[in-house]
Amino acid sequence: MRRRTRPVKVGPLTIGGDAPVSIQSMTNTDTREERTTLEQIDRLQQAGCELVRMAVPDVQAAKMLAAYKRQMSLPLIADIHFDHNLALLAIEAGADKIRINPGNIGGKEKLGRVVTRALEKNVALRIGVNAGSLSREVLEKHGGATADALVESALDSLAFMEGLGFFETVISLKASNVAATVQAYERIADQVSYPLHVGVTEAGRGTRAAVKSAMGIGALLLRGIGDTVRVSLTGDPVQEVSLAKEILQAAGVRHFGPDIISCPTCGRCSVDLEALLAEVERITENLIEPLTIAVMGCPVNGPGEAREADIGISVASDQGGVVFKKGKVVKHAPTAEIIEVFTRELSSLLAPGTVLPERNK
Repeated sequence: MRRRTRPVKVGPLTIGGDAPVSIQSMTNTDTREERTTLEQIDRLQQAGCELVRMAVPDVQAAKMLAAYKRQMSLPLIADIHFDHNLALLAIEAGADKIRINPGNIGGKEKLGRVVTRALEKNVALRIGVNAGSLSREVLEKHGGATADALVESALDSLAFMEGLGFFETVISLKASNVAATVQAYERIADQVSYPLHVGVTEAGRGTRAAVKSAMGIGALLLRGIGDTVRVSLTGDPVQEVSLAKEILQAAGVRHFGPDIISCPTCGRCSVDLEALLAEVERITENLIEPLTIAVMGCPVNGPGEAREADIGISVASDQGGVVFKKGKVVKHAPTAEIIEVFTRELSSLLAPGTVLPERNK
């Protein structure tokens, strides 16, 4: 069961409470370059991103936020490090949320100025603790960037903010080490009711990054921890959005379309199952129905093992195969025609008027 947290409004979107776990990403363009940044924001939105964060390295970037707010519909998060004045400028520019790193913002007095102004302007804040930027005092006390060090840094800032009457806070505790990240989130989840932004920072790129992100974020989601996610990848941030969707769907937290399962194949399989799978993926790529679709290559992994699938195909040889629904065979067909038969049967499960792509010839 998902952990119950207090709702925090970020523009028109809610993080926590009963709201779905949201997907966010961060632009990697120069915030001062309006055209390229807006183009990337549009690509992120088209991919399914629901909140966008931007780096604010200087005054010029902070002042640009007002122009972005006029031209984008997604909530805008300003990412602030080192200079609390940039956070104040971002609030005035209309940012919906400010990310503050308590380890490098310059102390409680400067943090207090940001909190006071955010309270006046009804702007949410994220206390974004990173293992790489903990204060010297916390690092010395805990002997390094441990899970307890991350938690202590966050709790210290939270207590200060609550003392100022501010409660519209989201928390993140990120490290590049998966185990430390998961431990930190588990420990703080037992102590506060604020929504948690989960992710593994500096995950890298490619398969290694995908595995680290899926393990860390997925482990937390399966424990009911997490109200918004950001997958941190080196490269095009659109990849972060697609991977976040896959993680959320695999964890059963949200559904963005069909879940396609397929057997790994073995010596029993005498057909090009990979080609059949690719065709099923192409046909169903734009569907939003939360169906489970199976593509199997032998009698062992056919309707029996995939009986929970809403619909599937099992093709063991060039002689033919079957289309099944909920483990029951509904059609036999030659292998060359199996995709056409599958498509017709799939149509019966979709909303009226849904048009599926024609089969590739």
